[in-house]
Amino acid sequence: MIADVEAVISTVKNKTLRRIGEKVLEEKRIDEEEAVALFKEADLTFLGVLAEHINRKKNGNRAYFIVNRQINPTNICVYQCDFCAFGVRKSDPQSYEMSDEEILRKVEETYRMGGREIHMVGGIPHHWGYDKYIHLVRLIKENFPQMVVKAWTAIEIHHMAKISGRTYEEILKDLIDAGLDAIPGGGAEIFSERARMIISPNKANAEEYLEVHRTAHRLGIPTNATMLYGHVETVEERVEHMAKLREIQDETGGFQVFIPLAYWPEGTRLGGNRTSSVDDLKTIAISRIFLDNFDHIKAYWVTLGEKVAQIALNFGADDLDGTIEEERIVHSAGTNSAYGHSVERLVSLIRKAGKVPIERDTFYNTVKIYD
Repeated sequence: MIADVEAVISTVKNKTLRRIGEKVLEEKRIDEEEAVALFKEADLTFLGVLAEHINRKKNGNRAYFIVNRQINPTNICVYQCDFCAFGVRKSDPQSYEMSDEEILRKVEETYRMGGREIHMVGGIPHHWGYDKYIHLVRLIKENFPQMVVKAWTAIEIHHMAKISGRTYEEILKDLIDAGLDAIPGGGAEIFSERARMIISPNKANAEEYLEVHRTAHRLGIPTNATMLYGHVETVEERVEHMAKLREIQDETGGFQVFIPLAYWPEGTRLGGNRTSSVDDLKTIAISRIFLDNFDHIKAYWVTLGEKVAQIALNFGADDLDGTIEEERIVHSAGTNSAYGHSVERLVSLIRKAGKVPIERDTFYNTVKIYD
């Protein structure tokens, strides 16, 4: 593998790219300027070889998935972000709120099929009080104690702080007491304040998002991290976003995985165009090269589509996410990917990418190896 990387690097005439390639071989960290150069000057072959070299050293020939379910309890949201097609006002005829019974029925379905994780995020209704968020975590955990509950983004936790007057630490301790096991990475969008003021001016800013995660890590709660790309941001702003995450990871080590999320414009007020497959693969590969302190990079098949996600497993990604079952947020914006996948389908996608499928739990412990 090293010989293959050296061979590719030796053919590169661009001095900056060659220096980056040599850094990768020497396991040295690249800086932000070099990451921007990768976006602007490197071709897919070069990026794929470097990213997969790093991934193989971290994860071997393994690629992960999980048997899980995403539950979006409501689409009513006080933050009417222009990039989002999911959140609506309560008066909207498309609005909904799930009852406790509906939620438990969906959790039971997932439990019966061998599911290990409930990923719960949704809109932020103006009429929900603080206790509602605590109640929903406790509801699942008390009825299905074996199920890992990964719930509420940093944006939702920041909102809880606003309506309750509690600190992030107090809220997270309440959630832990209710049964919270992990926090998803949604809501990061893009950390650039310029871009954020365009796409989501009213919700938590970058520092507030990061402080929620920093606090969670201090309390022993593992979290994920995301980046929404392909809307109004520049490649420099993408790198700035990843640099902030890398800095927190140096400090706490609490992020489990980085998830680049491709923007879907259909049905949004922001509009725009869908990202290209080339941009998707470049972003996956560069995140693998730049985020040297992250163990895992996820190719989220819901936003990428299963074919690009499959290819991304050879561009530095080592995780496809999971069965999911009923994702609504990205589907509201026009993705034509399936609402969920069977274990057999995920195993097949991974095998056809030339990788060994590994069913994992939320914390990347191996559940089953599909040789």
